[in-house]
Amino acid sequence: MPRKYTSTEGFLRGDPRHENRLLSKFINSVMHDGKKSTAQAIVYEALDTVTERLKDKDPAEVFTTALNNVKPLIQVRSKRVGGATYQVPMEVSRRRAQMLAIRWVLAAARGKKGRPLARALADELIAAYNGEGSAMQTRENVHKMAEANKAFAHFAW
Repeated sequence: MPRKYTSTEGFLRGDPRHENRLLSKFINSVMHDGKKSTAQAIVYEALDTVTERLKDKDPAEVFTTALNNVKPLIQVRSKRVGGATYQVPMEVSRRRAQMLAIRWVLAAARGKKGRPLARALADELIAAYNGEGSAMQTRENVHKMAEANKAFAHFAW
């Protein structure tokens, strides 16, 4: 019986400007209603702003480092054991960690109301690159939650 879901990972090509597959995936996450050119314009404008502010740094490298800083190592998952629900800390797979990092950076940028998304995205990427900002705060909260529930780690099977 064939699988219902097939990953598009193999078809994904690098973005036009930097030939970076991770950046291409990020652009796809920014995209709304299939408007890819608009999403590309937003992301490239944000990267140009990053280049202006952090001179001597490659914007694609800053972007990759920022996402790597935001990636969670562990997360909590709900597990029902005998009528009680425990928050069990578990390791995060590489792909899920990447997706969570992208999601958190975007959510932090979109949460900054009253400013264009490109500027908010640039601010968030620079903050994540420096190990601070809303996305990093989300990561720290997830890690704290996992640390607090370490007693239930033996339920992770």
